[in-house]
Amino acid sequence: MERATQSTDGGGGGSNSSSRSSSRATSAGSSPSCSLAGRGVAGRSAATGLGGGGSRSSPGSVAASPSGGGGRRREPALEGVLSKYTNLLQGWQNRYFVLDFEAGLLQYFVNEQSKHQKPRGVLALSGAIVSLSDEAPHMLVVYSANGEMYKLRAADAKERQFWVTQLRACAKYHMENNSKMMNQVEGQQKNLVHAIESLPGSGPLTALDQDLLLLKATSAATLSCLGECFTLLQQSVRQAGPPSHKPGASETILGWHGPTSHSTDQLKNGTLGSLPSASANITWAILPNSSEEEHGSQPEPEPNAGPELVLSEEEQSDNEDKEEAELGAMDDQRSVILHLISQLKLGMDLTKVVLPTFILEKRSLLEMYADFMAHPDLLLAITAGATPEERVISFVEYYLTAFHEGRKGTLAKKPYNPIIGETFHCSWEVPKDRVKSKRTSPHSPISCLEHPMADDPCKSYKLRFVAEQVSHHPPISCFYCECKEKRLCVNTHVWTKSKFMGMSVGVSMIGEGVLRLLDHGEEYVFTLPSAYARSILTVPWVELGGKVNISCAKTGYSATVTFHTKPFYGGKVHRVTAEVKHNPTNTIVCKAHGEWNGTLEFTYSNGETKVIDTTALPVYPKKLRPLEKQGPMESRNLWQEVTHYLRLGDIDAATEQKRRLEEKQRMEERKRETLHTPWRPKYFIPEGDGWVYFNPLWKTH
Repeated sequence: MERATQSTDGGGGGSNSSSRSSSRATSAGSSPSCSLAGRGVAGRSAATGLGGGGSRSSPGSVAASPSGGGGRRREPALEGVLSKYTNLLQGWQNRYFVLDFEAGLLQYFVNEQSKHQKPRGVLALSGAIVSLSDEAPHMLVVYSANGEMYKLRAADAKERQFWVTQLRACAKYHMENNSKMMNQVEGQQKNLVHAIESLPGSGPLTALDQDLLLLKATSAATLSCLGECFTLLQQSVRQAGPPSHKPGASETILGWHGPTSHSTDQLKNGTLGSLPSASANITWAILPNSSEEEHGSQPEPEPNAGPELVLSEEEQSDNEDKEEAELGAMDDQRSVILHLISQLKLGMDLTKVVLPTFILEKRSLLEMYADFMAHPDLLLAITAGATPEERVISFVEYYLTAFHEGRKGTLAKKPYNPIIGETFHCSWEVPKDRVKSKRTSPHSPISCLEHPMADDPCKSYKLRFVAEQVSHHPPISCFYCECKEKRLCVNTHVWTKSKFMGMSVGVSMIGEGVLRLLDHGEEYVFTLPSAYARSILTVPWVELGGKVNISCAKTGYSATVTFHTKPFYGGKVHRVTAEVKHNPTNTIVCKAHGEWNGTLEFTYSNGETKVIDTTALPVYPKKLRPLEKQGPMESRNLWQEVTHYLRLGDIDAATEQKRRLEEKQRMEERKRETLHTPWRPKYFIPEGDGWVYFNPLWKTH
């Protein structure tokens, strides 16, 4: 069933499922011969009564289209009454439509008399799909490139074909114009880059002048962003229509294939040309990515080495300084970043592209996943839910509060990319009296400065965590945590994939996790949002985006969580909304909205509400072994030298330590290739399309 676009209509036209449509082409300018019929399509003018409204089409304002006076051709406007599907409640309603060929817009009004007022709705036609539909008599559907859709009905089959032909012609005309403009812009940008790169290497004005580098980078980024928009339009031609619709010859769109440059090819091949020497240490991505250059390594353990037992008595509360200095505007390093960005191509996979060491956060990606568990009391409280509804809502509450501490707010730094075989172990002790059903017991706010600890281990639950980098190509991280007392465990595998998006970097978190509640026989499958590093030329910041799903097949409950990216103009940052539904009855049992790093408000089906301030939740410190007792492949031990020099602010020394790890990584990889020895992870084994812990709770209990 096609999704109907919600209209702003609130009345003003009669609703009639069998209402008729009447339209006409009004002549343009003073030339009576300029008509739609002159373009091979017979114009129609009907004076048919319209379902209760009784309005008729009549000559109206003329829309000037490309090529009017002064050598420009002027096309007649197409306007008339069509029935538009609004929603299930209001059904089909008569609306007066005007096709503005020059602007490439389809507008509609309540009736003909109001067409000189602000339209009730506007649909951009560039890249739009116009298709026939048998869902209702004489129905057509217009799919805009932005995802909006109009379901329309004409008076008869001939009237419908009349509208379809003109709408398709308008969509094609504007798409072709966009393609031509993009090719012109690309040529001008190439000339600009060539002029800058042709400057001498020394003198008062050189190719490495910061202002010229900024001009070069921003022009490339602007072209890339325009190309991204145009690519989305092209994709809409192929994807926006229904599966049965295939564009015919008359709908073929001329494509723009994106900017090409020698510098881009050199970057892919690892030769950065005139890039300043400081860029040799670069590692790209303000968020986790699949950078090969950062997958360094210590001497690896034997492939068949078994899992290591981590003793609880060896673990200590983590007291490591977690503060990260803001990056600021990075004025001193801007020339390096500008020169690199000016060579990137929109959508480029950033596997072998690198950014400076000063961008690094002092922890591994594997440890970042552990920090998502900083509120273990909320995780364990899921099992305390008395009903499936309470448990799924508790999981959604935990899920929405996990990202604040794991992402450390919006700090625009990136963790170390873990190398193959790297592991991270830790645990948490959660006082039993803090693990309660959040729906049935009042929540007592606790300052995030407090670190809840159990004085007596017998009065606390133990939550264990282990993470491992199981693959290099693609880079896949796995983590598993369990609480034996609560018979709860989580198994997750994630592949981070990043790409250049013009003025930002996007990181997709591909994979899924499964939360198992063994006492209830329930499995909750969940996915993760994408992350974006914005404003990479000024003061970088991070936001989450995309739609994620949570579902439990046994109970029939599911949740959709949407992380909203900030609109280009206005709007709030870090917004998130969620909806929990019982699918067998199609009942919404909970809704949530707010900021994932701020305040969240939950509304339940019984009318109750609850507010959670993520910044005021208690943070439980990790417990882990001191460095001297950690193995050579454990994250903090592996990266300790890099971390040490980053703390001292000695970027050169940190870069050298990272280079040594990278060189060892390459040597070990070449050795495995020579011996034809596949890598065998310690703690995780492949199963189906994912990875699972070697000794999970659901197999041992």
